[in-house]
Amino acid sequence: MGWVSSLFGRHRAAPLPVLQTERLELRIPQSDDFGEWVRLRRESHEFLRPWEPAWPRDHLSHRAFRRRVRWARLEAEGGRAFSFLIFTRKPDRMVGGITLSNIRRGPSQCGTLGYWVGREHAQRGYMTEATEAVVAYAFDELRLTRLEAACLEENVASRALLAACGFHFEGVARSYLEVDDVVRDHMLFARVVGDG
Repeated sequence: MGWVSSLFGRHRAAPLPVLQTERLELRIPQSDDFGEWVRLRRESHEFLRPWEPAWPRDHLSHRAFRRRVRWARLEAEGGRAFSFLIFTRKPDRMVGGITLSNIRRGPSQCGTLGYWVGREHAQRGYMTEATEAVVAYAFDELRLTRLEAACLEENVASRALLAACGFHFEGVARSYLEVDDVVRDHMLFARVVGDG
């Protein structure tokens, strides 16, 4: 547990969340995760390339990962985003990542879901399990009322995942996100409290 500076001085930060399912543990990244993270990302590069923004030149560097760890901790402590790495519980093995970001408070109570899975772990139901855990955390613990997600039309696996997890198609966002060096339209999905 760390310390957070605020207008009123330093105070002890709330413990970072750890989500557990039958097969998985989801937790905020730690420095010790670098070796497993870089191996999984490197081996899955071609598998992930059609769906992700182009990686910066230093994406797989230890320095970039340290920045990622720092950002994830600060955002989680501030309640603005929760960037989880996903591990199987037995054996303890990294399979991917899932992020609840762009958390808006006030009238909207909304957040955005993003995720990736390593090539060797795809089609095993891990991401469905992880998504349901994050949805439950968002609605039950964070008291959000709406979650959004987006994917490319040709990403059949992602569309099936969102449908299986109770997300509903809402429309197409033009020029939504740069993917593999091209700004692309994306299909928008949402799940609200009470959907199933």
